[in-house]
Amino acid sequence: MDWLLTRETVITLAVLAAIPSVAASLLQVRGKISAPRARQLNLAGYVLMGISMALFIVIGFRGPAAAL
Repeated sequence: MDWLLTRETVITLAVLAAIPSVAASLLQVRGKISAPRARQLNLAGYVLMGISMALFIVIGFRGPAAAL
């Protein structure tokens, strides 16, 4: 479970959160997906971003030895 509280995990989740959000915008502008589908992709991105932020906070509470 320690792998979950690593810098690499937090960064990976942040990058993975950006992918669906950017894809939603690009695909909607190009007319490839509908507005509801774009909202779903954005929601997925926000969920991943929230998890990343929560892990960042937990790591901070664990103290200097476990800090990023």
